[in-house]
Amino acid sequence: MRLIIRDDANGASAYVANYIISRINTFHPTAENPFVLGLPTGSSPLGVYKILVEKYKAGLVSFENVITFNMDEYVGIPRDHSESYHTFMWKHFFSHVNIHPSNVHILNGNAPNLEAECVAYEDAIKRAGGIDLFLAGIGEDGHIAFNEPGSSLASRTRVKTLAYDTILANSRFFDHDISKVPRMALTVGVQTVLEAREVVVIILGQRKSLALQKCIEEGVNHMWTLSSLQLHPHPMIVVDEDATAELKVKTVKYFKSIEKVAMDAGFEQILPSKVRTGNGPIPQTKVDEVSSPTIHAPQPTTSRLLRATPATEYPIRSVSPDLVPDRMASRIPEPHLTDRLTPNPEQQTVQQNAITA
Repeated sequence: MRLIIRDDANGASAYVANYIISRINTFHPTAENPFVLGLPTGSSPLGVYKILVEKYKAGLVSFENVITFNMDEYVGIPRDHSESYHTFMWKHFFSHVNIHPSNVHILNGNAPNLEAECVAYEDAIKRAGGIDLFLAGIGEDGHIAFNEPGSSLASRTRVKTLAYDTILANSRFFDHDISKVPRMALTVGVQTVLEAREVVVIILGQRKSLALQKCIEEGVNHMWTLSSLQLHPHPMIVVDEDATAELKVKTVKYFKSIEKVAMDAGFEQILPSKVRTGNGPIPQTKVDEVSSPTIHAPQPTTSRLLRATPATEYPIRSVSPDLVPDRMASRIPEPHLTDRLTPNPEQQTVQQNAITA
């Protein structure tokens, strides 16, 4: 995991925007081979979008051959509502760059069948070839997209009930009126995000410092879904100084030293691309897969760790022995002991029959 720390929100936003531009330009997208970008909404990425627009107008990047998939959308509010995520994205980003509307994908929170909409969204991502880079923000409770505490780490795009804390936090966009905030949303799942080739998260402000600490210094926990990035091969978290308030000084110094070494060596992130590895063949990780995972031949644990495909065959099981009545008295070599203890089952049956007779 890479943790990039900048002095303030502007510095963090500039780093993320320039990194995205670098990845797009390095990819050299075409109509036949587009760059697929996952995008969030909320206050954290606003600075990133602003800089991306400025760089586009300066001719430093083109979005003509970029396909986008947004993380989420509210359920039940009109698409043209001032606080819908459709409106947010067109207001702050899409309407200012040369992206084709047909290449923009945002979940439809008013679809007649919401679950079918979620399935279709996953299929659209697969048809596009998967997401190359997923940009994300987080909530104060560490949720990524709308995968709030308790969400399955193997979750896919689905309908999600929002937590009260999220509703309360989002009320600032609805005139601070909680009653106006939607109670449900459509969201990509944790596993949907983890299957992107690269994940970049921007975290700003002290309010989110505890979530960052849980992700960086503690283990993977479905109560802090941001921590699932520990399972991704190419995650990057970009923060301002305020967001590091809960981190240990040693942790901050460690990640700053990593960045310094990387910059001195002339690279930022090792990725499986020709630009990073030269013009020769790109090395591929070889994994011997089995057609039917079993106890004797389990599926290898790789970056597909969280795929919800458990082994379907477990042919070898220990056989439970038949239960046999047993008493401790029968194990003690004292012939008259049984006379002084509770009668055995056979004697109990005889005595019971004698009483009833």
